[in-house]
Amino acid sequence: MGLISLLWGIVAMLWMVLALIPLLGWGNWFLIPFAAVGAIIAAVGILFTRTEHRGRAKAGLVLNGIVIVVGIIRLSLGGGIV
Repeated sequence: MGLISLLWGIVAMLWMVLALIPLLGWGNWFLIPFAAVGAIIAAVGILFTRTEHRGRAKAGLVLNGIVIVVGIIRLSLGGGIV
């Protein structure tokens, strides 16, 4: 679960960089739920793995959390459209 959430977070981060380009801000409407699913996968990975194997899941949770916050800020700045 940790590796999946980490890879999910990397894909979300790359998608976020593309959504920061003007006129591509509509991608944040799809990006935020995508990153939320990654955060849920990371949370499951943190809860149901042993203590010494939680690093990747924590990194995935942080990446997905950053993407969600930046996506929400970008949507609020653009009025939800651009």
